Amino acid sequence: MNWDQIEGNWKQFKGNVKQQWGKLTDDQLDVIAGKRDKLAGKIQEAYGISKEVAEKQLSEWEKRQKAIADVKKEAAHVK
Repeated sequence: MNWDQIEGNWKQFKGNVKQQWGKLTDDQLDVIAGKRDKLAGKIQEAYGISKEVAEKQLSEWEKRQKAIADVKKEAAHVK
């Protein structure tokens, strides 16, 4: 999974983003519209953290989303 897939399916990922970064509002998530740089900036603002820390959190979140997608894909093959 790459960021283009996240951006393309933003409506489905918004819930996961909200779960991870609860301070972000629905309006902010709508404005972000799946743009990685906008999401990183909003995380920085909402949590008062550096760009590096926001990027690290975002990379870790992205890895978890990929792992979840891989598990779902694997489960679909087992059926």
